[in-house]
Amino acid sequence: MYALTLTAELNGVTNLRPKDTDASPFWYTFIVQCTSCRETHSNAIAVSRFEVNELSGSRGEANFVWKCKNCKRESSCSIKIAPKPYEQSEPPTRQTVIEFDCRGLEFTSFSPDGEWLAEGTDSGTKFEGIELQDGEWFDYDEKANDEVSIKDLKWEIRRA
Repeated sequence: MYALTLTAELNGVTNLRPKDTDASPFWYTFIVQCTSCRETHSNAIAVSRFEVNELSGSRGEANFVWKCKNCKRESSCSIKIAPKPYEQSEPPTRQTVIEFDCRGLEFTSFSPDGEWLAEGTDSGTKFEGIELQDGEWFDYDEKANDEVSIKDLKWEIRRA
């Protein structure tokens, strides 16, 4: 079992999370490596917790099924929990965003592609359409009359 963790500096916002619903699934983007031959896939892959794929040989289902081009081994991954909101803290702390169970593969890095959501810490203002690919985000909270930001993002994939 693995966890995707985040450490980030949130100013004026909290409850940072991917927009991940059945109607609008979030695609978690990773670089994947085969644990058998240690080959790293050259392209990033995307996993949705709402997509279900069959494993060959009627061995069940997983959110992501992959066959290594090098050693031909089939591997899989399933996201085990809905994303947990990242809470603003001072100083910033490492918090789990999602947990996943990988069989025969490892995720080596994560890219926060897609839409993220957050709320104003004191105002409750809903922020949508947050993009974190550049490693930071800035906006203005009209209710609080103050600038809000998300910066110094550090993503890690760790054993859960």
